[in-house]
Amino acid sequence: MAESKTSAISDEPINVLIALHPKFDILDFSGPLAVFSAAQHDFSDDSSKAFEVTLAGAEPQVLSSQGAIVQSQITYKEAHERINEFDVLIILGGNTDEVIKKELEPLGIITAFSDLQKRDPARERTMLSVCTGAHLLAHEGILCGLAATTHPDHITHFENLCSDACTRLGTDRTDVMDDARYVVNNLRFELDEDASPYTRRKSDAGKPHGRKGSISFKESRTRRESIVRRVAMRLGGLRVITAGGQSAGVDASLYLVSALVDEKCAEEVARLLQWNWTKGVVVDGIDV
Repeated sequence: MAESKTSAISDEPINVLIALHPKFDILDFSGPLAVFSAAQHDFSDDSSKAFEVTLAGAEPQVLSSQGAIVQSQITYKEAHERINEFDVLIILGGNTDEVIKKELEPLGIITAFSDLQKRDPARERTMLSVCTGAHLLAHEGILCGLAATTHPDHITHFENLCSDACTRLGTDRTDVMDDARYVVNNLRFELDEDASPYTRRKSDAGKPHGRKGSISFKESRTRRESIVRRVAMRLGGLRVITAGGQSAGVDASLYLVSALVDEKCAEEVARLLQWNWTKGVVVDGIDV
């Protein structure tokens, strides 16, 4: 991939890295994988796939909490070396307390990916966690000053992790939302004033996006990208998405397809999967 890439406004697939850790949850993994694997720019052309997914693991084979084994494609060492190639990082739930206690990957890759965005805010990148994967983001301080969610059965523990991280780092607290299917933060694009209805806020949960994809907004040239605004944003304008329980990862992934490809593509993927796409919350940002 070209070093100068700043977005995915091309036929070139968007590179997704899924981080596998011991005893990850298999649905956290398979849901987003199914969505990204199905997405295409042209559903009549199998060569027009919108995403390229790479699996990173500490071992060649990684055991899930359900007992299924998934083959990793690259090691975490390789993932760190190639971190600049990836547009999206997916963090899974399952066994997250042990990951935090033993300081295992993907904690390192989470920090590396966010640091990369802060150094290179011109590039559009997204970090998406599923279920208790948000706990790993909280531990690394990614969610300080943002809104986030996790599996509803783990909200109290999640709030404690967020609070501890914000106290430790001396930053703003995390707004924990326990009633959202997924929560999207740090949206990157500004619009001309006549497009202001595209501002999405907490009250929009469950409503249609009413928007085109932020990367491939090909039908219009009214979008203008503000690098200055992005540099000033937390994490260099990194889009951070946290999904609730396991199946919410599918909904959050469909949102990301709508943002990085377009709404029609996300709707077609949902149809192919026979999935009833439940919309989440986009917090105080603009995403055209």
